Amino acid sequence: MTRNPGTDLRTDGFADIRINTPAAERRAATLPARRSLKKDHQAAWLLNAVRCIDLTTLAGDDTPDRVARLCAKARQPIARELLDAMGVTGLTTGAVCVYPTMVASAKRALGNSGIPVASVATGFPAGLMPLNLRLAEILYAVEHGADEIDIVITRAHVLRGEWAALYDELRAMREACGDARMKAILATGDLKSLENVARASHVAMQAGADWIKTSTGKEGVNATLPVSLVMCRAIRDYRDQTGHVVGFKPAGGLRTAKDALNWQVLMAEELGRDWLRPDLFRIGASSLLGDIERQISHHVTGCYAAGYRQAIA
Repeated sequence: MTRNPGTDLRTDGFADIRINTPAAERRAATLPARRSLKKDHQAAWLLNAVRCIDLTTLAGDDTPDRVARLCAKARQPIARELLDAMGVTGLTTGAVCVYPTMVASAKRALGNSGIPVASVATGFPAGLMPLNLRLAEILYAVEHGADEIDIVITRAHVLRGEWAALYDELRAMREACGDARMKAILATGDLKSLENVARASHVAMQAGADWIKTSTGKEGVNATLPVSLVMCRAIRDYRDQTGHVVGFKPAGGLRTAKDALNWQVLMAEELGRDWLRPDLFRIGASSLLGDIERQISHHVTGCYAAGYRQAIA
């Protein structure tokens, strides 16, 4: 996909935006019932979710060996015998996401698989570091081979309505990313209102974000369907205004196969089938893959596999 080049900051397109919160919540609540996905159709949607997962480890005790194990799971996310039974080949996750110091280990483990390595940066998860250090962290990750950078914004800029400061910060991060694609984490659980979510989404896209992402996974409230709905509609508005296409990544709190289906239905309903591809849709997750594999196993065999039969992601 062509990258989002961004635009000049134009606050007139979002500064006065108003969101009908009850209406957004009602719309989001209807999404799970809008499509009845059963049997082969449900299995197909679950396999599509797998190829859109950013398989993630962001633990304080990460080691190169743990990252190598995660990368092995990314290369073979569903047991081979299950995929053979369904006639599916070549399935991998969308990316592997790690801390900057683990990027080199992930690149070695993934080899020539073609799976991108994403790295969080910019003082993840709080982002409360001087800007020069945050930019240095991006450069470190890129120098060690990161293909994608998940940055975090300064929430205070949003809460105080400092749109120019937020734009300048994001533009500097976009420049530091170079050829690596940038995902802008808005930490929506900290932004207090859907209006702030919409405004921050527009600033991030104008600054050149290739994806906008809900959460770090460390906030008290992470990805929700109402927040995701607002962000998807901001993506649609930005495309209509500029012609530039931006991806979406929900993260934090997506743990079940049902969650994977619900968010894909949201993408199909609000943005269309093009947003069901990994270049425009990613799911930030670690435990989600296990439940998807469990459901795929049930689809193929007619019974749920014991936990010890499934590789730990």
